[in-house]
Amino acid sequence: MMPVLVYDNLKSKTEFYGQSNKGLQILSSKIVHIDKPKVGEKVPSVVKGEIQYVLPDNYTNFNKKKEWDSIRKHDICFLVTVSAKFDKEISLRDESGDVISNDEFREKLFSFFSKSNNFFDMMEVINVRGCEVECFIDKYGEPIEDYEFEDNTKKFDGLKRIIRVIFDSNQFQKDYVKRVNNKVDNDLYTSFNVIIKRDSKSNNFKGVLETIRQLLNTECVVPTWLEELLLGYGDPSSAHYKEIGTAYETLNFNDTFLDSDHVVESFPNNKVIFAENINFNGSFKLTFNDLKLKYDENSEINTNIYVENGPSDKCVLKKHTSKRNKIRFTPSQIEAIKSGMEPGLTMIVGPPGTGKTDVAVHIILNLYHNHPDQRILIVTKSNQALNQMFEKLILLDIDVKHLLRLGHGEEALQTEEDFTRYGRVNYAENMRNELLGKVKVIKDSLKIEGDYEYSCETATQLFKIILTKMWKKFISEANKTENLYESFPFKEYFEKVEKDENITTDSFNFDIASAVWKSISDIFIELSKYRSLELLKNKKDQSEYLMTKEAKIVAMTCTHAALKRKDLVELGFTYDNILMEESAQILEVETFIPLLLQNPVNNSNRLKRWIMIGDHNQLPPIIQNIAFQKYSNMEQSLFTRFVRLGVPLIILDKQGRTRDEILKLYSWRYPNLTSLPHVQNSNLFKVRNPGFVHNFQFIDVPDINGQGEITPKPYFYQNIAEAEYSVTLFKYMRLLGYPAEKITILTTYNGQAHLIRELWKRRCGDSKFYGSPDKIATVDVFQGQQNDYIILSLVRTESVGYLRDVRRFIVAMSRARLGLYVFGKFSLFEQCIELHPIINVFRTKPMSLEIYKDEKYSPTGETKEDGSTNKTTMKNVEEFRSFVDRCYYEKTSKNTK
Repeated sequence: MMPVLVYDNLKSKTEFYGQSNKGLQILSSKIVHIDKPKVGEKVPSVVKGEIQYVLPDNYTNFNKKKEWDSIRKHDICFLVTVSAKFDKEISLRDESGDVISNDEFREKLFSFFSKSNNFFDMMEVINVRGCEVECFIDKYGEPIEDYEFEDNTKKFDGLKRIIRVIFDSNQFQKDYVKRVNNKVDNDLYTSFNVIIKRDSKSNNFKGVLETIRQLLNTECVVPTWLEELLLGYGDPSSAHYKEIGTAYETLNFNDTFLDSDHVVESFPNNKVIFAENINFNGSFKLTFNDLKLKYDENSEINTNIYVENGPSDKCVLKKHTSKRNKIRFTPSQIEAIKSGMEPGLTMIVGPPGTGKTDVAVHIILNLYHNHPDQRILIVTKSNQALNQMFEKLILLDIDVKHLLRLGHGEEALQTEEDFTRYGRVNYAENMRNELLGKVKVIKDSLKIEGDYEYSCETATQLFKIILTKMWKKFISEANKTENLYESFPFKEYFEKVEKDENITTDSFNFDIASAVWKSISDIFIELSKYRSLELLKNKKDQSEYLMTKEAKIVAMTCTHAALKRKDLVELGFTYDNILMEESAQILEVETFIPLLLQNPVNNSNRLKRWIMIGDHNQLPPIIQNIAFQKYSNMEQSLFTRFVRLGVPLIILDKQGRTRDEILKLYSWRYPNLTSLPHVQNSNLFKVRNPGFVHNFQFIDVPDINGQGEITPKPYFYQNIAEAEYSVTLFKYMRLLGYPAEKITILTTYNGQAHLIRELWKRRCGDSKFYGSPDKIATVDVFQGQQNDYIILSLVRTESVGYLRDVRRFIVAMSRARLGLYVFGKFSLFEQCIELHPIINVFRTKPMSLEIYKDEKYSPTGETKEDGSTNKTTMKNVEEFRSFVDRCYYEKTSKNTK
């Protein structure tokens, strides 16, 4: 956006030309409401204003408009008054003396501003004020609530937008007093001409701080079994399920075990005794004798585990069979699942690739089935982790109507369902209509008159008055009739909807009849749950009802929990279990807040289980303020503090992500970490990467023309040689046929990530052949993700910097499944004592990139033997780049012939 002076009737005003992603020109700003001061205060209690602006119709990217329309309640914006400077040398007349047009005047100004490198030569910033967004205003002057966000474009006047904002009352009072004392007519709150939108990720500080302040002024109640542990004294194991005194000795594991052998394998240190006549019906129920000791001190020590059939999920009607678990969990994973099902605190340490998410979703699944009256709250650090968990949850035997996801980031969810509050309301409405359609089918099959499918209420009357009587009559006469099928009142419905091809008239029995009646009953039971939607006409009320009454599994990020704590408490939101993923990356205060998203009942907290999953050997919470990080120890998460206190841990010890040889780079940090059988036996993990002599290497990168790392601005580190090497290696892999989506380029600094993106655009952007890597990102951002092949740039050549923190290196080394190629200055990093265990593994390979010519990528992993005669060593980036360019030229030449 470029400010220019425009003259109208000899008066000048500032207008803006061009466009910006973060800023828009304001058409008008005004104060619309000033509330009286509270008792004992002198400043207004609330000051509200309205800001009007227009979205540019020349935005080339639809997402830019969507970003501005995604402004939500409590977002922080800045309102600025900018005045353009007019250069006296720019004449308002042309050579012939005629007054120039506005377009010609604009061109002269653009020319002037383009020659100036100083921001203050172009404009003067008069005022800056912050504001908090309250809501959008529609074209009729009515507020548009955020829950109706999907429909709001229909309510706007074209591209014109009006937002209602809340100003800082203290600052408003100061501005008012200053204006009165100076006898100034112009009100700065009506003179704003630019609105600046903050990035959504960094726009939550005010809400989080307000929540912390609320907690300080609120009587908070944490579970009694957690009090001493949170304060840091007492027995570290006091919250463990074996010590808490309320453990269940018998647990229904549902479909956790694949077969009876799996049960025995899962408890190698216990004797497993199966009940007589046990048969595998898809579910096992286990009784742990060691837990009985807590209630009967005189009993003899007995660690036997008794196994019997759990409730069967099999149904005679195939249409109603449920989804089943297909993962053969390891003993440590089974112990984690068992502990998560018991009351108390469960701490699970999950090294890279050990199936933390799979364990988490199965704990949720078992709690969902074993305790249908309890609500589970899922909290993660990132939206990405939340989305990964949701994508796995919907594949399990969980009714999607019980899933709800709060907060931003849902658009990245790779599912057809919309799990937001708004999406759940639409889903409930669609389900209601679908069920009423089934009611019509039942009614028509019985040739019953009346519009019973009109509403949930009328459908309930049909069920209670007519259908139930028909079923009771059938039961009473079932033993007397010879042809059960002919006397079955719902046989026509059964023929149309429920009939299985394997069920014939002769094979029809009472079990099948009962199953059909159950499916009919379930329709009306389900409909009764949607009765409230007919009574609540407002979508806001409907969404709040579904969240507080119907949703059984509610997920959000820790930041969203901090932002919405007040709203959730006021709605009466309750939950019984908390599962936290990425716990080691969450600030201690952000970990504490989710414990208090509900009001205490009878001065006690209803929380029964707290499952924390994380890895304290990877990156801690990121603290921008160095003083807080160093002197307040805010970098330590609550998860890490519990580990240091000696709280009992369950450590997952089998990984299924990466090759064994790459595993050596970080397995020294995790005692007893080994690979699953499929990693050791699969051909994919056994064979060498095509075109490479080694599956992992540290490639020593010398400076180019004596230049290594550079810092164009503070903390913005770049390394041209490593960036060139990284992009060239990507090009080489694409020439061999490696899929672009299986390659990720990582670096340790944002500046290098920017440089690599620029180089990729120059070298590959115009070529459809090369395509784009899956991601070009920093190691910190990529934590929790993985890819088959990782290219890593370490950047630094003068000092190791924050890479001295071995936790960051652990994250970087553990992202690759099949290939890891690291570019850096080896002589620098080998001097770092903290990194010696990793460097010693890299020393087993040459420091120059070694490749095999003429090999091609194959998804099956078929490559030549290591004795190939085409082995070539690339001495530096210039040689490698010329080799790759030559290969590309030869490949394209063949394709054009």
